[in-house]
Amino acid sequence: MSVTLQKRLWRAMAEGDEYGAVDVLSGALADGLDEESLLLDVIAPVQERVGAEWAADRITVAQEHAATAINERAVAALAHRGRDAVRRPAHRGRVTVACIDGEWHAFPARLVAETLRLRGWQVDYLGAQTPTPHLIAHLHRTNPDAVLLSSSIPTHLPAAHGAITACQAVGVPVMAGGLAFGPKGRYARALGADEWAADARSAADALAAGLARPRPAALRQAVDDLPHLADQEYTMVAQTRARLVRGTLADLEDRFPAMRSYTGEQRERTAEDVAHIVQFLATALYVDDAELFTSFLTWTAGILEARNVPARSVIAALDILAGRLHDFPRALALIRDGTAVLADRPARPVPGSETSA
Repeated sequence: MSVTLQKRLWRAMAEGDEYGAVDVLSGALADGLDEESLLLDVIAPVQERVGAEWAADRITVAQEHAATAINERAVAALAHRGRDAVRRPAHRGRVTVACIDGEWHAFPARLVAETLRLRGWQVDYLGAQTPTPHLIAHLHRTNPDAVLLSSSIPTHLPAAHGAITACQAVGVPVMAGGLAFGPKGRYARALGADEWAADARSAADALAAGLARPRPAALRQAVDDLPHLADQEYTMVAQTRARLVRGTLADLEDRFPAMRSYTGEQRERTAEDVAHIVQFLATALYVDDAELFTSFLTWTAGILEARNVPARSVIAALDILAGRLHDFPRALALIRDGTAVLADRPARPVPGSETSA
């Protein structure tokens, strides 16, 4: 049944039919499917497909945004049109759900918030990009049983680390969730989170089991959890990121003269790609994990090839970065790993690649 509903919901979203999407969910409720199953077994997989279709270049950014907006409206409609339309009193306790500062992908957090409400929690949902000082002010005012922090993009891990330690410093336990925290939550543990949840159901189950409150204390320093940060490589790369991007772009133009005839949009896209490479390099330095960097590079190569841009341009950018970071041994090791992964990756033929960068 869920697969059929996913197909119907996808069709409505692909056609930009918000009312049709809500009708699909309302009909499923009338047929007896529970709200949690609709949220997590129908809506969530369809949202994952939205991202996959964008990555494969089968839908545009505008279409991806439109589809996500329809899904968000559908979730809101579902929250108010379930079988128990009368407000159900919270009986388990109070929690805060928020996205890390800088994180705009709020949909996963919204699914968690709605699931917890269905499970009997009073939920303060703070949405996307919640600045840590405002989050802490909210915790002081509400004193929740826990705070659930969501992030989808690994480059927000340094900000997540600061948020986790700040919440714990005021005595509130932290559960982390989202793709940013790595396979099986490895980065959540590295950053000192009290718990990690793979999905909304796991989060609800962990909360039901209870999270111990940390004793309020002074803020931990980042180096207390991640001693490798003492070498300052992350700090130096992060602080010089803009200069690294500019220098890499200039050198790329020398290596690929075809770049000189790029349109303004093509130049902007190339600059964004290089900036992302540098950001992920810095984040991999922060958590001292090569897989974070190599996984991003593999993903980027696939995205570029789906858009008919040869992945060899990424290897060239890495070579240029290596030259500019010759005094940074951890950064050089990460770049070598990334280059090796891309070199071993089967190349996809790209039309016109002999003149592309």
